[in-house]
Amino acid sequence: MAVWAIGDIQGCFDELQGLLERIAFDPQHDTLWFAGDLVNRGPKSLETLRFLHHLNAVTVLGNHDLHLLASAHIPKYRKHKDTLHHIMHAEDGPELLDWLRHQPLLHHDKPSGYTLIHAGLPPQWDLQTARACANEVEAVLRGPDYIAFLETMYGNHPSVWSESLHAHDRLRFITNCLTRLRYCDASGRLALKHKGPPGSQPKHLKPWFEWPRKSTDMKILFGHWSTLGAFDQNGIHALDTGCLWGGTLTALRVDGAHPERVEFACPGAMSPSG
Repeated sequence: MAVWAIGDIQGCFDELQGLLERIAFDPQHDTLWFAGDLVNRGPKSLETLRFLHHLNAVTVLGNHDLHLLASAHIPKYRKHKDTLHHIMHAEDGPELLDWLRHQPLLHHDKPSGYTLIHAGLPPQWDLQTARACANEVEAVLRGPDYIAFLETMYGNHPSVWSESLHAHDRLRFITNCLTRLRYCDASGRLALKHKGPPGSQPKHLKPWFEWPRKSTDMKILFGHWSTLGAFDQNGIHALDTGCLWGGTLTALRVDGAHPERVEFACPGAMSPSG
């Protein structure tokens, strides 16, 4: 049985099918983990959601997945570049949205030791704290007041972790780390506006995984950062290799002694300058 972790699809359904064919995926014996950002900007978000809904795979939520949930319930958050309307108007749209909001923000696999998230962890979090924080947001998303959470989810503040954070500020910080983080400073202050590859950021910032951090003993799989590309060092494995932008869609096999990376070349649904 093979276990494959797959990077950001963002509605590129045909490329996903090509990748699964390349790795000879067998749904009867193999397991798939998805690093979030299943939808948006690519051409076939509805088909992607339908496929994953019936596949019973492991899926963590990314920022575009949360944006879909917010847009579906709160029209003011819809953007002209979104490609989400087919989901909102589909007959099975409500079922798909309900399934999506019940997916986790973090998946930890005890046998292999791998932890799957969409974006990053602040330096103050170890595995126990990260799991507890993810559970807080998951409980709200799955509960009766999830729309109130989606109303207050957007924003870049607070930018530094504190156990004293509470209510919407606490949930927003947790969500930003797990679904948006790329860079932070030495104190763990999030720098969410910087999206380029390492070397393009101001000197006081580093990728979140390069600072001394309490999660150094973890093996972490994440997506979100297409300009970082393929990266496998010190237990850190980046899975977003820019399928949407004409890069590749990545699958990383994680059930063996050493991770095995397979990439599927993609024509790209959007131009980086678009």
